[in-house]
Amino acid sequence: MEKEKFTLGLELPTDPRWVNIAQKNIKDILVDHAYCEQKAASACISLIINFPEMDEMVKVMTPVVAEEWSHFERVLEQLEKRGYKLGSPRKDEYVSQLMKLEIKGGSRKFQLMEKLLINALIEARSCERFKQLHLYIQDDELKKFYYELMVSEASHYKNFLQLAESYQPKEEVRKRWGELLSAEAEIMKNLEVREDRLH
Repeated sequence: MEKEKFTLGLELPTDPRWVNIAQKNIKDILVDHAYCEQKAASACISLIINFPEMDEMVKVMTPVVAEEWSHFERVLEQLEKRGYKLGSPRKDEYVSQLMKLEIKGGSRKFQLMEKLLINALIEARSCERFKQLHLYIQDDELKKFYYELMVSEASHYKNFLQLAESYQPKEEVRKRWGELLSAEAEIMKNLEVREDRLH
């Protein structure tokens, strides 16, 4: 049996230096995290707006929008508890590079598959980062907080993959998913380790 890949299918684990510097810069991590949740909700809304005829996708994504927005609100609460302000959004280099991997054109269902798989990657990496924070951060309240979000993001990641397989042949989806996982690993390998970014 093939050895199971790193958690969530990701090929490259987070650089261990990241969580060490993240906990020393928790304000910046929480601010960036808040905007990540806001963007996740917006991404789901965008799918619904751009593919309204995909009934199953609309049905699955609608509650995810509400959940992602509730995560945004919960991160805001954590900021407020610590006397921090939301501040301005930052450019997400990780997501920008992932978006360049999207293959344009093709059928509507193919286009949807591409967007679903890239969203699945973002959710998987977020989940993996939440796990690192849960395991290694020293703040007990944030440990619990990131454990809860880790569980939630894992279910979102699966939703995106299952939806992709409902619109395109399973073999095609899995082949493309493998390509994207390899490309994501290369992005992570070359991405600067930042103390003020969730990704």
